[in-house]
Amino acid sequence: MLKRVFDILFSLLVLIFISPFFIIVAILIKFTSKGPVFYRQVRVGKNGIDFRIFKFRTMFTDSDKGSLITVGGRDKRITSLGYWLRRYKLDELPQFLNVLVGEMSIVGPRPEVRRYVEMYNKEQFQVLTVQPGITDYASIKFSNESELLALADDAETEYVNNIMPVKLQLNLEYIRKRSFAEDLKIIIQTVGKIVTSH
Repeated sequence: MLKRVFDILFSLLVLIFISPFFIIVAILIKFTSKGPVFYRQVRVGKNGIDFRIFKFRTMFTDSDKGSLITVGGRDKRITSLGYWLRRYKLDELPQFLNVLVGEMSIVGPRPEVRRYVEMYNKEQFQVLTVQPGITDYASIKFSNESELLALADDAETEYVNNIMPVKLQLNLEYIRKRSFAEDLKIIIQTVGKIVTSH
């Protein structure tokens, strides 16, 4: 209950505070490339229920019909504005809307697409027993994920075999020791990572 109350209050404050920024970014997205302001990809949430995640659109329309993975900071499918939004994780801000309606939490395992969830083993499926989140320990550890994938011969194979298992292990550790204090710790570390990485 405390977690949900915190999610609602924190999300409301953030959305109110950044509403002018939302409007500016929305206008820039519409004027710099064709397509909608938001990108609504289907992700797998708690108990395996699908939902559509909110993100500012950072790629050209229909770019995700090929690979689901973006590689490197200059993936040719990413718009010029999208590059900057991704660099500072600003494309993730609309997910506070998902939190507000109860589809996500501020802290929790990052929600995956169905394709990768179907690769989970029995233990890994436990990450679906909690609400997915905007940030988690895996997000902090792999804040440069797209750059790591750019170095691989096959980005998807690298993700599935080497990155995803580590992410899931971190998520399972979070579930075992989750608490309100742990969530606050992750939020602080996430902000610190974003600030110090740029």
